[in-house]
Formats: sequence, C-alpha cells, structure tokens
Amino acid sequence: MSASSCTLPNDTYQDGLPLIHGKNLSRSFHGKEPIVAISGLSFGISEGQITAIIGESGSGKSTLLRLIYGVLGPDDGEVRYRGWRVPNPKEKLIPGHDAMRMVSQGFDDLNTYANVWDNVASQLSNTDLEAKYSKTAQILKRLRMAHLDKQRIADLSGGEKQRVAIARALVNEPEVLLMDEPFNQVDASFREVLQRDIIDIVRETGVTVVLVSHDPAEVLSMADKLLVLKEGHLMAAGNPAVLYRQPPNAYTARLLAKSNILSQEEATQLRIEASANIAIHPEWMDLHENPSSPFEVLDVRFKGFYEELLVGDGHLQVRVINHAKDAFPVGTFVDIQVKHAYPFH
Repeated sequence: MSASSCTLPNDTYQDGLPLIHGKNLSRSFHGKEPIVAISGLSFGISEGQITAIIGESGSGKSTLLRLIYGVLGPDDGEVRYRGWRVPNPKEKLIPGHDAMRMVSQGFDDLNTYANVWDNVASQLSNTDLEAKYSKTAQILKRLRMAHLDKQRIADLSGGEKQRVAIARALVNEPEVLLMDEPFNQVDASFREVLQRDIIDIVRETGVTVVLVSHDPAEVLSMADKLLVLKEGHLMAAGNPAVLYRQPPNAYTARLLAKSNILSQEEATQLRIEASANIAIHPEWMDLHENPSSPFEVLDVRFKGFYEELLVGDGHLQVRVINHAKDAFPVGTFVDIQVKHAYPFH
C-alpha cells in the first residue's frame, strides 16, 4: 500500500513542511489512573538526517516514535509523512507506515534459532533469488556482520543482535529507519562503531533516521537534530551543539550538560550580575586555590580523564569539571572563576 493510498480524501500536501510533521499530538493511556504520554506536541523531522528524541524516563519518547510509525494512533492531532497523514492502526490491516521500518529494544522480530543470514534474507521476496542474495550480502557487509552469517541469533551478544535487527530493517531500503534505544544493549566498546555505521548509512543512502535515547551523551555527536521531551511536552528542538551551548530552559540544560541552575541571587555569590536565572555548565568554571575563600571542595568523583568536584559554601553548591588530577582534594578552599553563563529569557 502506498503512502497516498492509505490517506483520507481531504488530506492535502503543504509545501515547505519537513519530511515528517506532527501537529498538536496528544495521546493518553487509560488504566486505574490515566497517563498522559504526549500532550499538544508539534514537531518536524527533516529528510536525510538523524533526529534523536531524548528526555527523562516517562517523558513520552517511545510513544512519540510509535505515533510517527503509525502503530499507535493519537487521541488528537496528526502525523504527516511527505504531506500525507500517517494512518492509525484502525485504518490499516498491518499497522506501520510502508515507507518506514522500526527497530525495537527487545529484538522480538528476530528468529532466535535461525542464523543471521536467514533472519535478514527472510525480509526479501523469493521472486528474484539473485537480488535477494546480493542485497543480503551487501547489508551484512555494510554492518560488519558478514563473518557472522552462519551464527544463530541465540549465540550472539546484545550488540550483535542489534546489528542484525538493523540489517533486517534496512535490507528493504526503507525511507525512514525508526530506532528505540538502539544502544541499550551494546557494549561501550562497540557503541561508537555502531554510531559511526549509522552515520555512514545515512550519508550513503539518504535514509532518514529517528531514534530514541535516554542518554543524551550517546547522541550529541551523531544527531543532526534533537527533540527534547518532558512529560509529553516538547521543551526544545534544534541542533545539538546550539542547544548545548544555549539551552532554552533549565530542563534542557540539566539533561544535556548536568548544568548548574542558579537564581539571580545565587549568581551574585559567584560575582555574576544576572537579570534572569542562569545555567553554568560544570566545564564553564575554573578553580584556583585560596585558603581565605568561603568555597570548599566537598566531594571529588573520579571520571577517568577528568574529575567532577562538588564545591560549596554552606549556601550554594555547584558541580565543576576539573582536568588537573588531584589538584583539589576534599577540604581545599578555592575561588570559582566563571568563564561563561547562559541566561534563560
């Protein structure tokens, strides 16, 4: 079924809209107490880019992904793909938009006791066996899995299963790849490799990727755009670097940078004149030892190539990134030099 054949007659295309466009979306789940997962949310996703949906647990990330795919219908509002409304499950025999594929967290679609090759090849028609063989071999090679083609799914690691799930989704060359927590079961050592593979696939094929992540650090370096959700509301949308350096609200600042959020009064304790609340990221401060300072190092947490320090004076506490190992042990009195602060207007 084509995208156009599964829409209502009054659906019209609007020039200038992004590839995927959501307008005033709302969705609740009803149990003993109703849960509002998405509320009045509007967004846009551009073609040929990686868009990451991030937020705290329960913010509505996975619900939004399912609304985009069409396996979940909204209570209000709509999602449009290339200007055409995405049908809800009641309007389609097999839910899910034909131009999209989804990779879920649980690998439910994988045949556990079949091998890697058969899991991927099963997604292709037998009408052209030569093309089926060629496409399967190509996607396994692209995802660095050709050497695992005879391995059973049951014998693979979580990261290898994730690669098989992605290969299955991509072998039919969808226009949009939806991914729910794709790095959840991937070892840290392989996470960057998988991220690089996804970036390369987007560049080589032009596929649009929309992924959900609970850890912003996973997607800051790979996403072209972030959608920041809180309790079903869109808090921010834009380029990761811009949102990191210029967070529009305290929630985004804390989520992306574990930022220190200070009131105007608290800012004056750091000799900052502020006309609004401000965000100071931990790396936006330097420390200098000063025995007469009221600020004391209260805690030091080793983070590998840097330390995270908790510094306070009894009234105000801030987190500071320190790259000089063991320079400021607990109990050291220090001056705090703020290099940068960003106000919330």
